[in-house]
Amino acid sequence: MHKIIQHRVKCIGCNACVEAAPQRWGVSRLDGKSVLVGAKEKKGIFTVNIPDWELDENKRAQTNCPVHIIEIIAL
Repeated sequence: MHKIIQHRVKCIGCNACVEAAPQRWGVSRLDGKSVLVGAKEKKGIFTVNIPDWELDENKRAQTNCPVHIIEIIAL
């Protein structure tokens, strides 16, 4: 099990995360920024726990993010 942490306020809406892991990332119609599907928000930081089988594609999302707002930590 792993946790994804997104610092959404710094998102530039490039969609690199959506392309890498479309079942976990989406795009907001309101502001064009990425949305971490299933996440909970606290003080502007979004988090969600993911199963191990989602790790590889979300690691790609993390690597592809040009502003480095995605963190993945092992639980």
